[in-house]
Amino acid sequence: MSEVRTEGQVNRTDIKSLTLQELVGEMDRRGEKSFRAKQIYQWIHAKLAEDFDEMTNLPRELRERLKEEYDYTVLRPLRVQESKLDGTKKFLFALPDQNVVESVWMRYKHGNSVCISSQVGCRMGCRFCASTLDGLERNLLPSEMLEQVYAITRLTKERVSNVVVMGIGEPMDNYDNLLKFIRMLTDGNGLNISQRNITVSTCGIVPCMRRLAGEKLQITLALSLHAATDEKRKKLMPIARRYSIGELMEACRYYFDSTGRRITFEYSLVGGENDTDEDAAKLAALAAPLCCHVNLIPVNPIKERDYVQSEGARIRAFKNILEKNKINVTIRREMGRDIDGACGQLRRRELEAVAAGAPVWEE
Repeated sequence: MSEVRTEGQVNRTDIKSLTLQELVGEMDRRGEKSFRAKQIYQWIHAKLAEDFDEMTNLPRELRERLKEEYDYTVLRPLRVQESKLDGTKKFLFALPDQNVVESVWMRYKHGNSVCISSQVGCRMGCRFCASTLDGLERNLLPSEMLEQVYAITRLTKERVSNVVVMGIGEPMDNYDNLLKFIRMLTDGNGLNISQRNITVSTCGIVPCMRRLAGEKLQITLALSLHAATDEKRKKLMPIARRYSIGELMEACRYYFDSTGRRITFEYSLVGGENDTDEDAAKLAALAAPLCCHVNLIPVNPIKERDYVQSEGARIRAFKNILEKNKINVTIRREMGRDIDGACGQLRRRELEAVAAGAPVWEE
């Protein structure tokens, strides 16, 4: 059972984090007919109701009881930035406890994608990422992950086709809530987004990668690799001190063998750090034995670090080496560069403003 913990309040059940089966149990316990659970679930997860009052096919008495007994998580945008370059929208959402998270909406020819956060902050410490600069505050509940998708759907008035869990936080560090989020997002009684249209990123927590393989989901697993040797990876990603590249590759093989789903390697190109011809050749050697796709990402610089993006010619040369070695590779299209596009930048700016005395948000 999921709860919202708000300072100074008694914990109450968070109804948006309940599966349909759990909601049936809640209604049975309260002496309500079980069909009420499905009505409530569809109002929350298919019709995206913003409060109990919208649930007009429920008796008024039941709606009042629901208000008294359950928390109903709805996210409101504090900031919305829209790119003049490509129409990408970045949202800074207020959580019930006054923490903030980011989400990004991107329009593609194949449909609209939303990139969501899984934690408030992050403790993984990747050197080129703004999300981790202030450490981990807390995990997000399933409702808070779902509501990022729901709120953006309501605000844009357009259906979301693809969801990427690649925003603030390490999804595998919030494993149980992540798994519940995926199952609810793909539930036929809710938005019914295909599992094949969901991508989950990880910096490489090997036991959780293996555990996820056992769930037999049809999602895409994206491994944030960013270097082809343990030595270079340790400089960029502290998690590499815990799990070697050899262990990661074994986990990737296990995931593919268990699910039949191709792995994606995310590789951020940092000028002078991991973008040489030798780096490309070593990455090709890693990728060749696996059923995988390599996604090259021109790193989005942040002011707190001195890392720079690789030059265009260097990126193209790196890609060519992979292609000559028959590796399936793409260069990620840069979206939202003019609106704090990198993970954590907008949240970081908000935290700095609050530290300088600005209000967390205006009511």
